[in-house]
Amino acid sequence: MSDLNKVFLLGNLTKDPEVRFTPAGKAVGELRMAINRKYKTANNETKDETCFVSVVVWGRQAETCGEYLKKGSQLLVEGRLQYDEWEKEGKKQNRIRVVAERVQFLGKPRGGSEFGDGGGSGEPREKQKSVEEGGADRQEPPAEGDSDNLPL
Repeated sequence: MSDLNKVFLLGNLTKDPEVRFTPAGKAVGELRMAINRKYKTANNETKDETCFVSVVVWGRQAETCGEYLKKGSQLLVEGRLQYDEWEKEGKKQNRIRVVAERVQFLGKPRGGSEFGDGGGSGEPREKQKSVEEGGADRQEPPAEGDSDNLPL
């Protein structure tokens, strides 16, 4: 049987993203998310439960998160779980966190206006990548009257 390590999270940031750079110059961002869940108990009481999750994001995506996200921003994260273990002052430490493979921004960016397509990755619409297209750059449809340039 094959293994599967895939996580989808939809929630809000609990603080502004922290973006740093490795000595090699690669950006790494730390995000802290809150994921809320409402449920009813056996007594029909409505309860709220919040799960706090640490997310690490790399490269240009980390830079974009630092530029466009802030505390309270809503986002969708697709990624995988990572288990880390280390020793500090003679005591073993460990954590599980999410390594983001894709971050999609939901709602309004820092500037307060809507994204061109109603939400997105924080990049201009023509630069966004599409998973369905295998990460290829999106192309805008030809302008009206440009039907001669349609692919066959």
